[in-house]
Amino acid sequence: MSKGTLNKKYTGEYKQMVVETMQREKMSCWQADLHFGLPKRRSASWERIFLEEGMKGLYIERRGRSCKISAIEKDCKSQLDKKAEEDLISEVQRLRAEVAYLKKLNALVLKEERQNKKHK
Repeated sequence: MSKGTLNKKYTGEYKQMVVETMQREKMSCWQADLHFGLPKRRSASWERIFLEEGMKGLYIERRGRSCKISAIEKDCKSQLDKKAEEDLISEVQRLRAEVAYLKKLNALVLKEERQNKKHK
């Protein structure tokens, strides 16, 4: 953007219309920006907000620095559903077990190599 131009403010309804059109017509963010005459990557940020927060997220004013109180009021917990959260927890547990197993295996291999060196 050139110096001295103001950022244009878009309504929640307009953002919703852009995101719905992108999904319905399977447009990329780049195509949507060109089609609607938006600045570069604007529709991408709206789509990200829609996917993370839902349609109501498009109606929230996001200018300026956010204050800590509003973040607490919004309850910044992730919007993951219960099933996805359980899946992630079980994957973390599986990966931790795998790491522990590999550490033990590595220790056994090193121990065996040391014993073989002593006997030679």
